[in-house]
Amino acid sequence: MRNQQLWLPNPPDRTPICLGFDGSVNNDWTAIRAQTMTGFAFTPRWGPAPDTPTFWNPREHGDRIPHSEVDAAVDELFDRFLVVRMYCDPEDWTTDIENWALRHGEEHVIEWPTNQVNRMYDEIRRFERDLREGDITNDGCPYTAAHMGNAKKVAKPGQKYILGKPNETQKIDLAMTSILANAAVRDSLAAGWEMPKPRAKVRVWRSR
Repeated sequence: MRNQQLWLPNPPDRTPICLGFDGSVNNDWTAIRAQTMTGFAFTPRWGPAPDTPTFWNPREHGDRIPHSEVDAAVDELFDRFLVVRMYCDPEDWTTDIENWALRHGEEHVIEWPTNQVNRMYDEIRRFERDLREGDITNDGCPYTAAHMGNAKKVAKPGQKYILGKPNETQKIDLAMTSILANAAVRDSLAAGWEMPKPRAKVRVWRSR
């Protein structure tokens, strides 16, 4: 699957980014997607093997998501990048998210429930608009492309909709985390976040 299209590398270390996290226990995937503050969406790589992506298919882990691996991946991403915000769907992962907030700051790790229809609808619409206007580019992750293709609109009252799976085998978790990462970026910028200024070089004049 990886060879079907160009999958771009991650941005350089220390790049300011936001993260989206969607966790599962033993059915759906657990995934982390990222987006730079300038709109480049990507699947982070982590771990001793440099091409290991930040998603976990429970079928590849004895039908249980390895919490310790996810925990290590989150710590590595905070060490490598300048994580401005991480929006996390708390279902089944509340304790993990609380621990991440303790380690990395409550201002950076924020619970963002995806089961709130009005809120989710607004973010889906914003994500669709940002894609349409070219405000989001992507790394070409084929797994994310597959999950995006799987996602279907599920009608809700008030002419609103959320995203759902066509069936249990067609997952959408990387689509959900992409929306969360974009929401974190847009909210951070709206709150006044600015790119850190480079440190001025200090010249030391030595007398002879």
